[in-house]
Amino acid sequence: MGWVGALCSVLLVSAAQLLMKWAMIQLPTLERPLDFAAAILTFSPPALALLGGLLAYALSMLCWLLALKRMPLSRAYPLLSLSYLLVWGIALLIPSLSESFLWGKLAGGALILTGLLLIFWPDKKDR
Repeated sequence: MGWVGALCSVLLVSAAQLLMKWAMIQLPTLERPLDFAAAILTFSPPALALLGGLLAYALSMLCWLLALKRMPLSRAYPLLSLSYLLVWGIALLIPSLSESFLWGKLAGGALILTGLLLIFWPDKKDR
């Protein structure tokens, strides 16, 4: 159950980041507080995305607490780095987020995956 909680937390926090980024692009700037407040109070699609992102964050925290209860911290915490990869990969597919592909970012993602593999590589006694 710890793995499920950790992976749900990663998925939810990734969704939260993407939703909130999209919402903040769409909403009026915070320099125009009345326009921003009007967009929020009328439950416009960007406002709903922002609220959805905040809800996803809250749910990710609950999942994270379940994961921490059932997994060693040395195993659970590195899994959070998967969210970096998910957010970047999905953001590349959403044109309105204007995320760019760079080989350096791909290399960084490969290093993250390599690190995760090293952390989760089974010990000789586990094989």
